[in-house]
Amino acid sequence: MKKLLLILLSTFLFTACFKQNTAPQTKVLPEVSANTVGMSPDRLSRIDTMLTNAIKDNKIPGAVALIARHGKIVYHKAFGMANNKSKEALKLDHIFRIASQTKAITSTAVMMLWEEGRFSLDDPISKYIPEFANPQVLESFNEADSSYTTKPANKEITIRNLLTHTSGIGYGQIDGDAQFRKLYAKEGIVDLFTTEDVKIADNIKKLASLPLHHNPGEKFTYSEGLDVLGYFVEIISGMPFDKFLKTRIFEPLGMNDTYFYLPESKYNRLVTVQTKRDNKWIKYPVTFYDTDYPKTGAKQFLSGGAGLSSTAKDYATFLQMYLNKGELNGVRLLSRTTVETILTNQIPYISNEIPAVHGLAFGLVDTKKHDLGGSGSEGTFEWGGYFNTQYFADPKEELIGIILKQTKSVSEDTAGKFRLLVHAAIAD
Repeated sequence: MKKLLLILLSTFLFTACFKQNTAPQTKVLPEVSANTVGMSPDRLSRIDTMLTNAIKDNKIPGAVALIARHGKIVYHKAFGMANNKSKEALKLDHIFRIASQTKAITSTAVMMLWEEGRFSLDDPISKYIPEFANPQVLESFNEADSSYTTKPANKEITIRNLLTHTSGIGYGQIDGDAQFRKLYAKEGIVDLFTTEDVKIADNIKKLASLPLHHNPGEKFTYSEGLDVLGYFVEIISGMPFDKFLKTRIFEPLGMNDTYFYLPESKYNRLVTVQTKRDNKWIKYPVTFYDTDYPKTGAKQFLSGGAGLSSTAKDYATFLQMYLNKGELNGVRLLSRTTVETILTNQIPYISNEIPAVHGLAFGLVDTKKHDLGGSGSEGTFEWGGYFNTQYFADPKEELIGIILKQTKSVSEDTAGKFRLLVHAAIAD
């Protein structure tokens, strides 16, 4: 009898394990017909026309566009070329440098650690990176030799300041103030990307010694604050920043094409950054950085503000996690309450004098921007990247729009038109 029971139990366990291992997994962002989720196929076709004409008129060399609603992809198309030299056609799985779209991912890492009770958002960053203690504000600057004088800031930089671009830290080569561009260049600050053997810790400690634009919390100044927080994640988590993102965000969400530096097997999927010369597309030349950084050089610099490369599908997966209030396909990265905090305009709680609308990871659409039209519902979160990539996610409509291009020093209007056409295709 005991032997029979043992056989039956073994058979049950084997069958249960087999069923568990072979059970179909829910597909993340499955593709469906547009009309099944309240989108008009005819109106979405206007995007085809707009992007085809933009390529025909030589405004852009190519683009990948993705639209998802209610957690399902209704539009995912590639147009134009990926490489001006080979004329290779863009494909859906081509990889783009997403630059400042990295910021929301870094912010998410910070907020995951915050949820664990590791720190307060209003802690001074100097509590964790001592080099930021006693910050100074730029008082005068000598154009002849880039020397300067400072005065003490009236408060310390907080983690919340870094997340919301209110720290007073500058952005070097892309800073709006020429004095800070010269100051950062003189001190050798890496602002965005590098193929040199530079470590995040060394760059941030050097940055900490430089003066601020203004007192923390006084203004909104787009900054390298998220680079500081990338290093902060390393300190708090006790692991390299790229490893934290891979193990805690990318692998759990199935973002298998998102990296700081690409594996060699994916080099051929990286889109070339292009610009126009004599109205012809050419590869963007080496300036203060080399656009081939994701696949060449030392591959050591982990920029929390600008370093990642990804695909439209991967980034849509990340945004869908937010629309799902912190969870995707059984994986929870953030609590619903934390997502609500992240998607709340933080600026009024820092200063009533700052005319900006920014949460703890994204720019936000406020009532005015919604009322002016073309931007989506109030509460839509949004941002873009240095190499002409843009995205938005509208929680009210459960709608995601992503358009990825790879151009520099090119003026064109496809992002605004794309966003307008996406919202105009809502048909329910």
